Amino acid sequence: TTLVQLVAPLLPMVAEEIHLGLCGTGETGDSSVHLLEWPDTAALPQDPGLVAQMDRVREVCSVALGLREDHRLRARLPLQSLTIAGRDLAGLEELSGLIRDEVNVRQVVLTDDLSRVGQFLLRPNAKVLGPRLGKQVQDVIRAAKAGEWHQLDDGTVSVGGANLASGEFELALQPAEGRVAAPLRGNDAVVELDVEVTDELRDEGRARDIVRVVQQARKDAGLHVSDRISLTLFADGELASSIAAHRDWIDSQVLATESRLAEPTGAGSAETDGLRFSVAVERQA
Repeated sequence: TTLVQLVAPLLPMVAEEIHLGLCGTGETGDSSVHLLEWPDTAALPQDPGLVAQMDRVREVCSVALGLREDHRLRARLPLQSLTIAGRDLAGLEELSGLIRDEVNVRQVVLTDDLSRVGQFLLRPNAKVLGPRLGKQVQDVIRAAKAGEWHQLDDGTVSVGGANLASGEFELALQPAEGRVAAPLRGNDAVVELDVEVTDELRDEGRARDIVRVVQQARKDAGLHVSDRISLTLFADGELASSIAAHRDWIDSQVLATESRLAEPTGAGSAETDGLRFSVAVERQA
């Protein structure tokens, strides 16, 4: 019941139904979950490992979505794959489904082979290192340019006979040719996004955009979430072909018991990939 109490402010009606089903009412039951004392946080289960994993999942998604935005790839457009390369990725494997759904990719690949994605370039901060290392700073710079350095487990870097602490250097990712990638905050892993949009992916993205428009049309028409509809899609040319490839899926998503594709009667009220279309919905008895 503790979990029910926690979700009660967010889902008041659902939480109340669950609470009454579990505890009942009367002398031995509580009349409402909203009349209970707030649970003591000390009694809640603790899982720091899971919290750390979720923090990393969120960072991966943030970086991947940033790459999407940089390349103007809208959220509903599916992409083929996301690759995460780096150390200690085992904790992400069981949560890869969350990443896949959030970033909208078909596959999440985990690898410890960073070279397949790119390499890090070490850039020592000579201005900061000068007073500490003196002339040795030149050896550090030469070794960094030659790639003769390695990062230690504590995040520091060994290069040119010196150990550089945080603030004395920066790591810049140089993606492999043709790769779209960015590092995580701790530079212990890199996220690569496959930004190639095939015809198949483009068609699926357009179908998702159409579903969104139809769902809005259902809402505007005052339909109940379970109402079945008759659907008409007004589109032609390239977009009509995309619709035909995903017709059954569109129908299933919007609860259309029948649908038809018709020639546009105007400029169209909605758009996907620069292609105009319109929709008409009618509740089925």
